[in-house]
Parts: sequence; C-alpha cells; structure tokens
Amino acid sequence: MKVLVINCGSSSLKYQVLDMTNEQLLAKGLVERIGMDGSVINHTKMGMDKISTEVPMANHKDAIAQVLNAIVDENHGVVKSMEEIGAVGHRVVHAGEKYAESVLIDSNVIKALEDCIELAPLHNPPNLLGIAACRELMPTTPMVGVFDTAFHQTMPAHNYLYAIPYEYYTKYGIRKYGFHGTSHKYVSERAAAKLNVSINDLKIITCHLGNGASVSAIKYGKVIDTSMGFTPLQGLVMGTRSGDIDPAIVTFIREKENLPHGVVNDILNKKSGVLGISGVSSDFRDLEDAVAEGDERAALALRVFAQKVRFYIGAYIAEMNGVDALIFTAGVGENSAEMRAHICNEMGNLGIKLDLLKNKVRGQERVISTDDSKVKILLVPTNEELMIARDTYKIVNERLRK
Repeated sequence: MKVLVINCGSSSLKYQVLDMTNEQLLAKGLVERIGMDGSVINHTKMGMDKISTEVPMANHKDAIAQVLNAIVDENHGVVKSMEEIGAVGHRVVHAGEKYAESVLIDSNVIKALEDCIELAPLHNPPNLLGIAACRELMPTTPMVGVFDTAFHQTMPAHNYLYAIPYEYYTKYGIRKYGFHGTSHKYVSERAAAKLNVSINDLKIITCHLGNGASVSAIKYGKVIDTSMGFTPLQGLVMGTRSGDIDPAIVTFIREKENLPHGVVNDILNKKSGVLGISGVSSDFRDLEDAVAEGDERAALALRVFAQKVRFYIGAYIAEMNGVDALIFTAGVGENSAEMRAHICNEMGNLGIKLDLLKNKVRGQERVISTDDSKVKILLVPTNEELMIARDTYKIVNERLRK
C-alpha cells in the first residue's frame, strides 16, 4: 500500500508518499504561500532533482490538487493514478482528551477536532482544511488522523493537572496536553530497537530540540510527563517562546507597557526565547556564529537554553527513579554537537557521560555516550512522516481485514 502523508500549516503544506510494503520514501514536497502571491510547489521524486513550480493556489483545496497532480505526473510522479494511494495520513496538532491514539477520520472525528480549535487556534484550522480538501478530492480514499497530543494521553492526572480551581479543568479543559508526541514516540521506539531492548523495559527521556522544543519522560513505553503544557508555550526556552515564567509577569508587563489585550501573549510566543535574550536570532546556528564572534548575549541565550533542558532531564530522572536512555532529536538535537555537549556537561553524577569524539556527528543515528556511561545517550533523527504513515497503514489494514 502507498500512503500519502499530509501536514498542513496556515499557508504551507508538507507532504510525502511512502510505499509501506518496505517503508520506502517515494516522493516529498513543500507547498508554500498558499493564498498569497507567488505560491509555489516544490516537489522531489527520490533520486531526482527538486522541481519548483509557481502556480496560483487560492486555498488548501488548490494546494492539495497541485500535490495530487505532482505525484501522478508522467515524468516526476510516483503513481500512475490516485487509485494506487491506499490511504492518507493527516498530521493534526490537537485532539484534546478526545483521542489517545490515531483514528480513522469520520464526521465524529471532524466534530471533535473542530471542538479543539480553541485549544489550538493556529494549528487545527489548517489541519482541518487539509482534511476537508483531501476528502473532497479523494472521496473514496480512507483518511487517518495522527495527533501530536495523543502519545501524551498516558500522563497521570497528578502530572497533567494545574493547581488552579478544578472547575477550570472540567469546564474548559485547562490541563497539560503536551506536543511533539509523534516525534517523541518515533525516537523512543527507534532507540529501543537500536539498544535491542523492549521499550516496555526502558526508562527513556526524549529531547526534541528545535525552534520549538520539548522533553518527555517515557516509562516502560508510556509518557508519564512532558514539558509542554496547555499550549506549546510552557516548558523549555525555545527559539521565540519564553517557556516557563512566573505567571504574574504577564500582567506586570501589560500594565507597565500599557499594552492591549493579547499583545503580551504574542511577545511571549514570538519575541522571547533565545531571540529575546540574544537580540540576534531565533536560529541556533546564527547564535553559534555570533558566539564565535564574541557576542556575550548570544552565549548567554545558549547557556539558558541548555540549563533548562538539563533541568527537565534531572526532574524526569527523579520522577522515574532513574533513566536508561537519553535521546536527542530534531533540528538542534540532531545537528548541534556543541549544544548536546552543553547539556550533558556536569551530569556525570547522574550517570550521563557524553563521548566527545562520538558526539562529533550530525543527523546520524548512533550511540554517543562513553562505554562506561550508565545512561545510554543516543542521537536519533526524527521521522514524524514515517510514524504517521505507519499508523495510517496499520489502521487502514485493520479496517480492510474486517
């Protein structure tokens, strides 16, 4: 079976086509500037050069149509007709408490995701637009929803509840949800396979470190805690997000700066993090370049980021009463040997010993701890699209067998 994976943003769309008989990636692409001038589709058939085509795309239906045209194209496509696509897997950010696993999309699922729009106003609407467009253009093809929040639904109540009046949880669903779940699930399973140990026998801490970043504690295959919360703003310092702060800072800044409603939230999400501290950039590569040129604030921003990651690692070691494996993934986690070293330095007493020679690597799956490290440290490149395709393939196959 061939599976099409769709990941819709507000004005962009990423896609992949995978042959799930051998999990081979056949094609991938990115549609940009949907609904704007200069909209373009960048399509790559594996083994061939990328093809960029500028074409008007007024909405997500137009974008999906261009994707379908690309994958059946005589020269650069990977299927002869859309009948070869057995299913579509959709990345959806927020399912609230509705779903703890991926599901076949029907009208009830659509309604549940619409109900979650207020919890993810920037993400769920475009996700739903992508689903609607695919259902209209591919009405007989089964669709599966794979949710960022699902993997974290195993958290116990004492970890996901906030110490605010309980009625706010029952009335409005205010609780910790966690995000990046598909990535945390994928890399934890890959680490277990790499170590040749059942995930049900391991205590794992996964560090998804990119412009958005989160850490998860996975005990015997189930998430028991994660750093992101009700929204992706909680937890680590990130590219432009503040992470954990004293809640009183919100009203303090608003009153001191005489700001209208909502502006502080925008500041904390888009103007804070390492960008806010450094004043240079939210891109960690730019910060490392600035440090090399002697920029002290850029160096401070990186130290703050590393300290916060260490804080959560230490907390989760305490929470799980130990850890067997520590995993680094995503843009920074996979590619910055310097940041991995910053984080792991001075954690030897916790059994975490990084091999500096093995650590000199980018984007390759490998163990990077010393031979005598009690905790195995792994670099595992994430592959959320493959995880989505696997779930989609499994669910649709089970449906066909019934």
